[in-house]
Amino acid sequence: MGEGKQAKVLRQRELQRLLDHVSHSRHPERDRVIVLLSFKAGLRAGEISALNWSMLTNTSGELADAISLPNKATKGKNGGRTIPLHSELRTALESLKANRGDKARPHLPVVYSERADGYSANAIAVWFHTRYAELGIEGASSHSGRRSFITAAARKISEAGGSLRDIMELAGHSSLATTQRYIAGDAAAKRKVIDLI
Repeated sequence: MGEGKQAKVLRQRELQRLLDHVSHSRHPERDRVIVLLSFKAGLRAGEISALNWSMLTNTSGELADAISLPNKATKGKNGGRTIPLHSELRTALESLKANRGDKARPHLPVVYSERADGYSANAIAVWFHTRYAELGIEGASSHSGRRSFITAAARKISEAGGSLRDIMELAGHSSLATTQRYIAGDAAAKRKVIDLI
């Protein structure tokens, strides 16, 4: 992400509004998966559009425990990574897979459109822009879910026994400096940590 204005980090309440909103769309299972791939796996718009079922399933066709993104599906040469599946995302993917039936074969895209096999990265970005406009959420973009994911993970990683390097790897960044630019600060947390010192 450039040095310009960063995408808004959404609060849990705003994410829930978005999930409630897409539950009434023409394709609620697909749209829920789009939102959760961004907010619970931290995928970029291009990664969501590049995702096919082989990156989510094991050799027997069942959902795996993680998303396996190869370099070709990511930004840059070393962006490939493995992201454990969040339980909410797993449930949404199971529902979408059951709904798609034989259209959930390994080589087919997870996110589909009515007119074509899948969405482009730009179409995913426009999809998010439209949903946020419909909800009146200002400052949000297709990167908001990714930024929210990275910020939330950074706040919880020490409880899980990890470090910022783990967040960097989950995000597919090549440097900690890039990851740190994604993480929103928290004034209340800064006050609390001073009291703990």
